[in-house]
Amino acid sequence: MLKENKKMTIPKRYKFIIELGKALHICGVPSYKIQIYLQEIAKKKGIQGSFMDTPTWINYVFYEEDENTYNYTECVPPGEINLGALSKVIEITQNVTDNTYTFSEAYSQIKGMDYRSFGYGRIAEFFAFVFAGGGFSMIINPNWTSAFAAAFASAIIYFITLLADKSIYIKSILETLVSFVSTMLIGLLSTIFKDIYISLTVLSSIIIFIPGLSLTTALEEITARNLVSGTAKLFDAIISLFKQWFGVVLGLSILPLFVDIHFRLPNYNIPSVFTYFAIFLLCVSLIVSFKVRLKDAFFSILTGGISFCTTILLEPMGILLSIFAGTIVTTTISKVLGRLTKTSRLVFLIPGLIMLVPGSKAFIGLSSFFIKDDVSNTIYSNMGEQVLFIFMGIIGGLIFSGAFMENRHSIK
Repeated sequence: MLKENKKMTIPKRYKFIIELGKALHICGVPSYKIQIYLQEIAKKKGIQGSFMDTPTWINYVFYEEDENTYNYTECVPPGEINLGALSKVIEITQNVTDNTYTFSEAYSQIKGMDYRSFGYGRIAEFFAFVFAGGGFSMIINPNWTSAFAAAFASAIIYFITLLADKSIYIKSILETLVSFVSTMLIGLLSTIFKDIYISLTVLSSIIIFIPGLSLTTALEEITARNLVSGTAKLFDAIISLFKQWFGVVLGLSILPLFVDIHFRLPNYNIPSVFTYFAIFLLCVSLIVSFKVRLKDAFFSILTGGISFCTTILLEPMGILLSIFAGTIVTTTISKVLGRLTKTSRLVFLIPGLIMLVPGSKAFIGLSSFFIKDDVSNTIYSNMGEQVLFIFMGIIGGLIFSGAFMENRHSIK
């Protein structure tokens, strides 16, 4: 006679660890940092377990003295950076380790979190797109016409992203669509405003979609020996880059059928002093895009500004050393600010690193390699070498600053 099977009840302390891992995954935390942090929390609370997080699924196993095990596996979509929600999750976890919250209370709070509530609203998001496009165009310093054109194209792109929230089809082709629309729009504007330098202006308008941070995170994971997650994220970032590049190439292939497109040498007329104002605009846009909480916004902007200015000041040393030093400075500042504010250091580290990441140069290098115009080939002939040096500088800086050490500061 078969015995009746009873539904297994998972202990609440295990439910909290599971929900914590899912929350960190949703917030876009690198997989190896999630695993280290979960091991730390479990050890503090006397829980034995093994945790594995990948871009599309998570697997947690808990062990007990009587050799019983609890296994949890779930397919999950890739996370998106939400630094505001991450700060809240870390605060809840800290209350658990301090015995202020019970497992049940902490589980309920994390389970009931609305990740969308950490945003700044549609109007702020719109200006974040505009500031990102216009600000980045000013940083790479072509001219005022290109900067305003990039800001205008970024505004149009924002409305396309709103449509993507309501259409599965548009969301599936979003990266290619925004680069295609931007190329068509800026190409048409260049026939009226002759100062527009097409490739840099298109890049500026879609800078929010360039997977520079994703490329760096993937290499960071591979360096930390988290090979499955790192390799998957690396290929995902590369494919994302190719999607956007394809949109540009498609636009440049269609435009000559209707108008004459001329690639001109850029006319630089933005004073260098405006670069620092542009850095501020770009940092503000990152605060909104990454949903950094208002109480952490000032220090996040400060970290991004210091990160970029460090590389500018050390530029005579060469791109490798300047990026290496900038990464060490950024990591050190984020650790200090994380301890002072008692929040996750990633809230300050990510805005700082994104000022260094080579996604934009990779995009330009890819375009100049496939788009055979004399202007791009002359100006960006060594772009691939620069991308390699930036990657090496960032990863080297993270290694020497102790970012890969398995300690409790992996996230905090």
